[in-house]
Amino acid sequence: MFGKLFGRGAERPAADPHAVPVSRRQKNGVYPLRALGDARVLALVEAAEAGDWAAVKAALAPFDPGRDHQVLGELAELDGVQDWIGRAVEEDKEHRATALLISGARYIHWGWEARTSARAVDVKPEQWRVFRERLGIAEERLLEAAELRPEWITPWCRLLTSGRGMSLGPAVNEARLDAALRRDPLDLETHVAWVSQLQPRWGGEPGEALAFAREAFAGAPEGHRLGCVIAMAHIEEWVESDHKNCLITPETQDELLEAAERSILHPAYVRRPGWQQDFNMFAMALSLASERIALPRVFHELQGAYTSWPWRYMAKPEEMYARARRNA
Repeated sequence: MFGKLFGRGAERPAADPHAVPVSRRQKNGVYPLRALGDARVLALVEAAEAGDWAAVKAALAPFDPGRDHQVLGELAELDGVQDWIGRAVEEDKEHRATALLISGARYIHWGWEARTSARAVDVKPEQWRVFRERLGIAEERLLEAAELRPEWITPWCRLLTSGRGMSLGPAVNEARLDAALRRDPLDLETHVAWVSQLQPRWGGEPGEALAFAREAFAGAPEGHRLGCVIAMAHIEEWVESDHKNCLITPETQDELLEAAERSILHPAYVRRPGWQQDFNMFAMALSLASERIALPRVFHELQGAYTSWPWRYMAKPEEMYARARRNA
């Protein structure tokens, strides 16, 4: 019975030799995932925290910064990187593209930290000034990184975020989307960024993002993580709506169930560092839709691992994750 409930004969994937041990000090069985749950990424984060560029480069060796969005994201969100990465940009000619990429990604995140998530009308003039200044630096560095390493997709994906923040307009942002998708037509992070771009709060039309997500996922192979774009499109729909129960419909529940079974719950799905974030995207969307078939399976696989994205769309995100987990 247990196997039927959770699928795949209830067999868990082989143990990950790089998995970070889970702390026993959990609150209600929930723990925030650190460094994508990967010891190699943890070494990278610790090197960056220490401002040790040589150690950062060594720790990056198992990864491809031009494609590993989540690994790059760990550095982008790390406070203090902006204090030393400029020296690496100027001094390390051999690895200048990597330093530019990290710097650009960090400056985007640092810019949004200055702006905050407040509504535009509530952002103070000084916040806007700092926001635009930091995004301007990010743009310069990411564009140079893209020029130095034309095969990389990560600069173009990050440029979608900075372009949105700087209101560069549809022509520029669509060109950046095309540049990213030429490098990987199935790239999840690029699709998720464009789903955000298509929201009414950024000038899109209602339903446009969901239509884009459906068309994108329709062409993905079984077990591909691009299914998460369906979950994020529905989450964004919920963010935009004035009705908190807007996703509780049979049609939405069925669509999310099918997307989960074709992607993260499919036997062909590959668990990379940070796979828990993919599951968290579905966990939030399925919870908002009050879906009851895939949701228990998703939380079972997570084993309490919580990622701030996308739950940070909610007030008290970790508490909301714990509540959804209890109710699954």
